[in-house]
Amino acid sequence: MDAAKARPLSLLIITGSMGSGKTAVMAEASDILALRGIPHAAIDLDLLGMAHLPGSAPSDDVMCRNLRAVAQNYAALGIDRFMVARAVENQAELERCVDAVAAQEVAVCRIIASVETMQRRVASRESGVGRGKYIERVAILNDILDRAQLEKLVVRNEGRPLTEVANEILERAHWL
Repeated sequence: MDAAKARPLSLLIITGSMGSGKTAVMAEASDILALRGIPHAAIDLDLLGMAHLPGSAPSDDVMCRNLRAVAQNYAALGIDRFMVARAVENQAELERCVDAVAAQEVAVCRIIASVETMQRRVASRESGVGRGKYIERVAILNDILDRAQLEKLVVRNEGRPLTEVANEILERAHWL
């Protein structure tokens, strides 16, 4: 890639409580960008860290190492826009994500919906042993995110078409 044409690495973090629609909105935003021919990577951080590790190895450390490796692989192919979905709970976690991607431009967008809506979404998708714990975690995580105030953008994902929500995020983050 010609250095004169290189853009700074951009990171769009889509955060929110469980059931806010982070992954669905990110996937829709990815489809919108792809239809416009805009190269990017869309990464669900929860999936990069989904493991039960032996001993005391924290899964968030592994998730960040995985994100760094994935971002490096995509950057080597010319990708300079990274979208990640993750409930980022504090400044330290945000900084680790930014560092892992080596992003120079960062936008944090929080997806919001009512606690009742988010709990209903979680209840409808979770049917396993952690269902009750996940439903309970919605309100707790929402309060954590309220206190953290890491977002630069807030977008409501309730009673609106998914495409409209994704377009709003991309436009407000200056990705379109």
